[in-house]
Amino acid sequence: MTAVPTAAPRMLVLWAEESSPNLGVAVLARGSRDLLRRIAPDAEIVFANYGARPPQVPWGRPRSLVRERVLPRFGMQQYLRSFDLVWDTRSGDSFADIYGVDRHLTMSLVHEFAVQAGTPVVMAPQTVGPFDTRRGRLLGRRTLHRSSAVLARDPDSASAAAALDRPADAVTADLVFAIDQPAPGPERDVLFNVSGLLWQENPHVDSRSYREVVRETISGLRSAGREVTLLAHVLDSPHPDNDVPVVRELAAEHGGELDVVVPTGLDDVRSTISGASVLIGSRMHACLNALSVGVPAVPLAYSRKFAPLLSSVGWEVGFDLRRDDPALLPEQIVKEVAQADAVAATAAAARGRASLDAAADVLRATLPGLGSPLPARTGHRGS
Repeated sequence: MTAVPTAAPRMLVLWAEESSPNLGVAVLARGSRDLLRRIAPDAEIVFANYGARPPQVPWGRPRSLVRERVLPRFGMQQYLRSFDLVWDTRSGDSFADIYGVDRHLTMSLVHEFAVQAGTPVVMAPQTVGPFDTRRGRLLGRRTLHRSSAVLARDPDSASAAAALDRPADAVTADLVFAIDQPAPGPERDVLFNVSGLLWQENPHVDSRSYREVVRETISGLRSAGREVTLLAHVLDSPHPDNDVPVVRELAAEHGGELDVVVPTGLDDVRSTISGASVLIGSRMHACLNALSVGVPAVPLAYSRKFAPLLSSVGWEVGFDLRRDDPALLPEQIVKEVAQADAVAATAAAARGRASLDAAADVLRATLPGLGSPLPARTGHRGS
């Protein structure tokens, strides 16, 4: 009898890549890879993101995707059909209409066309909403209902999914908690992640106020005898939203008396953070990276996504730059740093890791064939 040929499953991870200079996006990619390989250790995992678009999927504009679907030129449907699973991360927080209708529509069309290709699509642990427009809600509803499984990364997101009549299959923590623990880095006291996004004019917070809070907090920490190291969490790139120029500017203001860490990538930043006593973070994934390795984090939130995610692992420490009095913040941050609780951070890390077991269970239940070798593909699965 001739043996039936088998092949390791192929999985497409959408809207994340490990090489991204935004280490939050790199977190989503690495966390996705590590979680998916719990289910299928031999899986071939392919990443697709704005900086790494497959030529078969012309998502430059929504109408380009529609044109390819109606009048195929690049082989989009065959490409999407070649995978056993599409894992849709939406960059963690882009399953919403707050970044504009085009982005929401583009991502939703890729999801829809993967479903039409006959490939199961799972919404990875992420923020669901907000949907502030009728069109945004309609797109969100269709995407949820067309998904083989939906994973929300906080209770608020689960509520948002339920409001669109498609309850989440599980509520988990962020994918950062799926990443293996790093090698410990050199010992440091206070790591301060300063955001290049918030340092300049932005739609989230008053940049002048943010700059003043950062400068006064650094002064307060140093007066209290703390050693401060400035940390970039979005690396240098042509895009103005990066942290490197800001941390270097601040170091220069202090005559080079502050250390600066510009990591080489995700492994480096996680190792760096693991050696710190505490991290103050203006980037959400800087805070989540810290908690995932058991380091206390003092978040400086600028959007609604911070609090539910942190609360989901039992971490209630932090401030909201949109609402808290900037005149009081520096002193409050310094006090919070002094009270940093490593035991509580270690417990938060354990809760986060345990919650992702539920995501693995959902995948096994939804797509049981991914846990064992699959029949060799012919390229004609689906319609």
